[in-house]
Amino acid sequence: MNDLEIRPALAEDVPAIVAMLADDPLGALRESPDDPAPYLAAFARLADDPNQHLVVATRGGRVVGTLQLTIVPGLSRRGATRSIIEGVRIHSEERGSGLGSRLVEWAVEESHRLECVLVQLTSDVTRTDAHRFYERLGFEASHVGFKLAL
Repeated sequence: MNDLEIRPALAEDVPAIVAMLADDPLGALRESPDDPAPYLAAFARLADDPNQHLVVATRGGRVVGTLQLTIVPGLSRRGATRSIIEGVRIHSEERGSGLGSRLVEWAVEESHRLECVLVQLTSDVTRTDAHRFYERLGFEASHVGFKLAL
């Protein structure tokens, strides 16, 4: 992984990020890579928010992975700050290379640097391979999640 770079995402990275988000059975149903407008608007909102860290992993100048790290200040746990890892995606040609582990390790290290006391993430109930991956990295399935579509 010597040629791997993890860096903040740029607007020109958005098409590659969206392509990775769409490259699985769930993403294929909810993403629209042919219409960049909503993604570019979302990117602008993320770029303006200091608690949002959208990063890409590149190899040889090519985007091969991404994740979003959100920093959440709070009152619970004695005023603790936590982080949330979202949107972890690895290019299909890079899966199994250790890149996903490296990206999540980066997020944990960054969370520690930002003085978070807890790193959390969610994973769709159907993504059993992802669940095993996160458990191998030390995450525990500790909560039941709920969503309300608006």
